[in-house]
Order: sequence, then structure tokens, then C-alpha cells
Amino acid sequence: MATPFDLTRLLPADHFSAALRHDVLHGLTADPKWLPPKWFYDARGSELFEEITRLPEYYPTRAERAILTARAAEIAEATGARTLVELGSGSSEKTRLLLDALRDLGTLESYLPVDVSDTALLDAGRALIAEYPGLAVHAVVSDFTATLDLPPSQGPRLIAFLGGTLGNLLPDERAGFLAGLRAQLAPGDALLLGTDLVKDPSVLVAAYDDAAGVTAEFDKNVLTVLNRELDADFDPAAFEHLARWNAASEWIEMRLRSRREQAVKIRALDLVVPFGAGEELRTEVSAKFRRRGITAELAAADLTLAHWWTDPEDRFGLSLAVPA
Repeated sequence: MATPFDLTRLLPADHFSAALRHDVLHGLTADPKWLPPKWFYDARGSELFEEITRLPEYYPTRAERAILTARAAEIAEATGARTLVELGSGSSEKTRLLLDALRDLGTLESYLPVDVSDTALLDAGRALIAEYPGLAVHAVVSDFTATLDLPPSQGPRLIAFLGGTLGNLLPDERAGFLAGLRAQLAPGDALLLGTDLVKDPSVLVAAYDDAAGVTAEFDKNVLTVLNRELDADFDPAAFEHLARWNAASEWIEMRLRSRREQAVKIRALDLVVPFGAGEELRTEVSAKFRRRGITAELAAADLTLAHWWTDPEDRFGLSLAVPA
């Protein structure tokens, strides 16, 4: 008899160490300097992000949850999924709305969460098998932004990529990611995609620069990660957090601006990184979308938009796409 929970690790033991070294070496020697946002998320960074999702300024989590609450049964009916796959599952909190709907429909058999954190997968998986008797949970430790290799599972499958995380990828990266995801889909499978929508820039900037300073602490946490993992000597107090709306690209940029001229040593890389006074390091891009843009990006990956839902205030969009 199959066990209700198993975990597969698809990453080599040194994956994160090698990836961090690569990203820091390339990003901090570039002009302008940049780092990918995935390095925010150590244990403290994950705690801070959970706090961010509860802030009054940060609407995306609440807006997406509102859509799922209203539309989960419709999504289940449209897909008839036997397996729910979730990319970047984390705590799997919002997933329960989809699991409930598929269970109520009578099709749900298995849940396949994919995340970089085996701790998060173990905690969530154990909770879910207790809450959903008969559900098989096959957790996968993988960095889906680098490579997407889903293990076999019972179809039809619903692949959920929620939270607006697609917006953290640059346009070329998004195109490659969606094409790679399309290659994993079989006839009858579907993709549920969460995307934050273009809106008043003042609302967007506030969501990434809250009055309580939680996002500023989250942004600076990447420096703490580099200090710990690469024996660097960043002084977080020597940088200030910025959030800017880039109207041309229709994305929010989070940046850290050096308060003074300084040189940071990264001993594990035998690297010294100079910063001029006022020089900025981009730590995140969070693209915002319009329906026509999402439709076009999906079509370029050979996917057809089948359903489109927004919250009552049109702040956030959920797309259900199927292979063309």
C-alpha cells in the first residue's frame, strides 16, 4: 500500500550554495548591480514575508484569496483535476480552497507541491494528510525557476502558480518558464496563474514600501543572508529601502540605496564590491499585468486563456489556461 506522503529531492546537495555564489558574483559585478529576489527567503525572510501579507497596504494576498474563495468550485468544475500541482507552495494555505473544491467535486486524488524548502513541504504535507484523509501528497524539492521537471502523476492535472510570483521573472525569463511549463502539460491538464494587475502607482508603491517598515526589513534581509552564507560584511544600516514604479516596463522595482561610499568584502568569493554614495542595488522586479498582455504571453507559449477572474476591485487576476 502506498504511503500518503512522500518527498522527492530533485536538487543536488550543493545547488543553493552554487546558485547563490553564481548570482552574487554576476549580479554585484554588473552595472547596474542586481540580485534575484529568491535570496530574501531564509527562515527570517519567510517570516517577514508572511507579516507583509497581513499588512493593510499589501492587497495581493487578500485579493487572490477572495477570487479563490468565490471561484474555487468553478475552477474545479472546469478542470475536473485528479491531481493538484502547486509551484512555490510554501505553507499551502490558499491551496486548501482548491483542495476543498476538488474534494467536494469528487475528483481529488493527489497533491503535488513543489518548493525549494523541504521544511515547508514536510510541515505542510503532514498537515494536509491529516486534514484530507485518503489524499496522497507527493512533495518535490525543486527550484522551478531554474528547471521544471514534474514527476509523473495522475491526470487530468491542475498546475497552480499563485501569488503573482510570475511577475518576479523578467520578460525573457517568463517566456522561457511558460514554454517549459507548457512542455510538461498533457491534454486535459490546465494552468491556474495568479497575476497582480496594473493600477494606481501610489497603491502599488505603498504595497512595497509600507508605513511600518516591514518591507524595508525584508529587503535588507538579503544582505544578512549574504553576510551569513558568503562571509560578507554588509552593514544593513548603510542602505535604505526604495520602491519605485517603472511605468515603461509596468513593474515595481525594489532597490537598496547606499547611504555613503563604501566597499563591501565578500570573503567566500574573494570579492570586494564598491558602492558609491547613492548607488542602488536592484533586489526585485514585480511585474504587473493586463488581461491582453497575459493572453499574449500565454499564447506565445502555446497556451489558450480559457477563463479569467478578478477580485471585485479588479486588483488581481486569475487565469485558467489550457494547451492550445
